[in-house]
Order: sequence, then structure tokens, then C-alpha cells
Amino acid sequence: MRFVIAFCVVFVAVSLFVSLQCTAKARAQQTSVATSPFLMERVKNNDWMLIDVRSPKAFANGHIPGAINMPHERINDYLSELEQHKGKPIIIYCQSGQKAHIAMKMLEEMDFSEVMHFEGDMLGWNEIGATIDRM
Repeated sequence: MRFVIAFCVVFVAVSLFVSLQCTAKARAQQTSVATSPFLMERVKNNDWMLIDVRSPKAFANGHIPGAINMPHERINDYLSELEQHKGKPIIIYCQSGQKAHIAMKMLEEMDFSEVMHFEGDMLGWNEIGATIDRM
């Protein structure tokens, strides 16, 4: 009888642990950040990395100040640069969100823990009439 009770306690503990891990991973994948003076100050001070995963041409035509261009299909080419920021927040955006989510998933699979999506992407940035840098 003690064996059955001990087995049940261990089983419940392991199940709870696995459930919490899955929930935490799901939350991490859904994390997003909105534009704010705090965000822009962190990017300006290089505390946080803001990555535009659109094409170089789209980036040159207009991007959020402080953003770095790393096209989503070539994100692996930038791993050495990204490794330096592995413990810091990385915020990703594209035109509408689709490419940003692809890049986020790739980075999360490479154990980057603080990867966030920039709410509204470039469309939202343009909607509020915020400053755009051009190359």
C-alpha cells in the first residue's frame, strides 16, 4: 500500500513539473512588447537588441531607429553576433508579424530565452506616425 501511495505522489509531482514547464515555454513563445520610451531607451543603450527580420531592401526603405537587420531566412548567419546577447532581451519585428514569429521560433529552439515580439510590427509603427530611419 505504501508503494502505491509513494508511486502516486511521485507521478503527480512529475506531472505537475512537466505541466509547468510546458506552460512556461508556451508563455515564452507568446511574449510581446509594445513601443514605449523605456523600450527605445534600452535599445539605444544596447541593453536590448531590436531586430528587423525583413529583407535588406525593406529595411533600407524604412526601419525603427536602433534596429539591426537580420533577414529571417538567414538568422543562422548571425548566430555569433546573437550569442553575445543570449542573456539579454531580443525584440523581433517584421512587416506584419509572420516572419518575426518564424525567427522567434528559430531562436527559441537555439535556447535564446528572452525573445519577444514587437507588437504591431512595422505596420503598427507606421500607424502611430513614429520616426523611421532610412538608409
